[in-house]
This record gives sequence, structure tokens and C-alpha cells, in this order.
Amino acid sequence: MVDQVWLDKVQEEILEPDLRICDPHHHLWDRNGSRYLLHELLDDINTGHNVVSTVFVECDSMFSKDLPDHMAPVGETEFVQGVAAMSASGGYGDVRACAGIVSFADLTLGAGVREVLEAHVQASVNRFRGIRHAAGWHASKEIKNSHSHPVEHQMLQDDFLEGFAVLGDMGLSFDAWCYHEQIPEFVQLARMNPDVTIILDHFAGPLGIGPYQGKQDEVFAAWKDAIQALKDVTNVSFKLGGINMKVNGFDWHKRDLPASSNELVDATSAYYEFCIDEFGADRCMFESNFPVDKKSVSYPVLWNAFKKLTQTKSDQEKAALFHDTAARVYRL
Repeated sequence: MVDQVWLDKVQEEILEPDLRICDPHHHLWDRNGSRYLLHELLDDINTGHNVVSTVFVECDSMFSKDLPDHMAPVGETEFVQGVAAMSASGGYGDVRACAGIVSFADLTLGAGVREVLEAHVQASVNRFRGIRHAAGWHASKEIKNSHSHPVEHQMLQDDFLEGFAVLGDMGLSFDAWCYHEQIPEFVQLARMNPDVTIILDHFAGPLGIGPYQGKQDEVFAAWKDAIQALKDVTNVSFKLGGINMKVNGFDWHKRDLPASSNELVDATSAYYEFCIDEFGADRCMFESNFPVDKKSVSYPVLWNAFKKLTQTKSDQEKAALFHDTAARVYRL
């Protein structure tokens, strides 16, 4: 669970409070004593930054017990559609939470995944944009695999690829979540499906625990070499964030004080700067990954760090990174 008292120990003045933000990656859940629903999201959003819209991304939340197992994820879309309708009433402020919805469908169903995707569309005709089928896998027992229980090389399995083709047929997007050693497989997937809008989450998960503990420079060098292969794969956009998790190895959660924006910039700026310089602001979008990253840093401090990272960027580049790229890619 998140320790809000601990997070509140670091307070900062909000930078550029008028800059419009679309937060394209957060979750909602109520499980195992951890609650993060609309009110908790708004508690974070309403801390000074000008967040005007958000995108919900699947997190194995509120799956339906009344549907067959392969259809159960549609319950998550129904749940988030209700939250989005609450926000759209205007009764909770100006932000439009969950203006876009990214849910889960098991692509290893192959062509059979169409039934699930059509049900998602029906559950949220105005907000459902696509899916994420997380594929984070590693042989080390010290590194937890994704909650969707992937197997090795899942992104290149025949059944997964058959299901992926259905996304293209239906004009739906795909959020990718993997670890940095899987980037070559992801590159192959993206090249094979140039008509699918693909968003790579969390810098493709540079690892910093287990066999990678204390090897941040080596990991960055390997990540940089691998991710450059996406330079001409223009159907891929990049979410810049989600790098403050335990798996990334910075250990912010173990400190007496949570991270400040300056510390975040000092520790992680190389990843942000490389992506923005290599791929351009029109293919990049900042993300909070809340409440997962909230175990390390508060919402206002995190967005301050993003703003410090872009102090030398033009107004047009800032608009893209903080709002416009996300709004365009997710068709908000």
C-alpha cells in the first residue's frame, strides 16, 4: 500500500501550472486492501498540475464473474466506462478521467479474439481504444513476469500474431509492456504489423533488480542499442515514464524520503532525453503510471520532473509531450 504521509514529506512548488496535460497511463482498482478509484485519482490530479484528460490502462481489475473466462476482461471496460461517465458529468471537476480506455484481450485466442474485442467496443463505444496484452517475461526467479502470465517469446507466437492481426482489422491500438531484453522481439512484432497503432509502455522496462542489480550503466547501454531499431518503425509511439517501479532498481521506496524531482531527473533523464531526441516529441508522451509509481514518488513531484526535463524544449514540443501526442494517438 502507498504511504501518503511519507510522500507528503517532499513538497515542491508546481512548475508551469497552466501547461495542459493528458496523463495517458494510469490504473484503477480496489483489491487486497489497496483502493485507487476515481476519488483517489482525483486526489493526485488535483495537486496543482493542469491535467485535462487521462487514459486508463488495464490492470486485471473488475473482471466479470458472470462471463466465460476469455470474455471476463470485458467487465473491466464496463467498470471504467462507468467511472468515465462519472467524470464526464462535470460533477468531479474539469478533468475528463478515462477519456480513453485500454483493456485486455488474450491475443493467444488467435482469430477468436474478435469476439472479445467486439464486446469491449460494445461496452464502451465512445472510449474503448485498444488493448494491452503484457508480455514481460524473464527467466530469473527474482523478476516477476507480467500479470497476464506470458511465456517466453510470446509476442512472436503464431496464435498471438493471428490475434494481433485482428487489431489491425478493427482499427484498434496495442499497448506493449515487456522487459528491455525483449525489445528485439517487440521490434519484429511492430515491423510485421505496420498498420497497427502501437504504444510502447515504460521505456520497454529497463530492469534493475536480480541479475541487473547495480548494473544501471550496462542496462542503459543495452537498452539504447536495442531501442534504436525503432527509429523508422513509425507506427510505434513511446510512453515516457513508468521507470520508478521496484523492478527498475532505483530503490526510491526504500528511502527515508521519497524522490524529489531533481533526483528523478538526475537518475533517469538519459532515458527521456534519448527517446525525445531520437524519435521526436510527436512520437513521445509523458505518463504517470499511477498508482504503481506512487510507491516511489508523488504525482506533483513526478510531473515537475517531466517539466524540468523539457526546460529547453519549444512550446510546440512541450505541447506534444504533455498532451497532444497522447490525445492524437488515443483519439481523444
